[in-house]
Amino acid sequence: MNQETATPEAQLDSPVRNFSVPLSSTPRGARLARLLATEQLRDWGLPTHPTDHLVAELAANAVTHGRVPGRDFRLTLYVIGDTLRIEVTDTRGDRLPYARETAPDGESGRGLLLVDALADRWGVAHGPAPRKTVWAEVGFCVAGTRPVTAR
Repeated sequence: MNQETATPEAQLDSPVRNFSVPLSSTPRGARLARLLATEQLRDWGLPTHPTDHLVAELAANAVTHGRVPGRDFRLTLYVIGDTLRIEVTDTRGDRLPYARETAPDGESGRGLLLVDALADRWGVAHGPAPRKTVWAEVGFCVAGTRPVTAR
């Protein structure tokens, strides 16, 4: 079910890497998204933090707020240069994510606050209908370069 754009040997020489996989819109699918992302980053020799947390939050939001029975969500990872882009696409384009105020003792509602704190940038891309893609980008240090600074 793992779909990569090139063989592992070709990826080592390429500055652009891509991993994309459809997953069931269930809590198990969200958990699998985090596990697959972590393993893919290890295969690429990249740090797993904070990507593991970002994937967990975006996938959990997709299965909680973007779920349509019988439709999957898609996890995509792109590495271009020193930036990792995480995309989670679901089929509820009519329900856009937003950060909200939560009660201090509330047990949910802080996911996008975590995404905002951990990602260098994040946002939402619309379409094609009925989809939306929530994305987050994280810069990392490549040997001999400076790390990307947040916002």
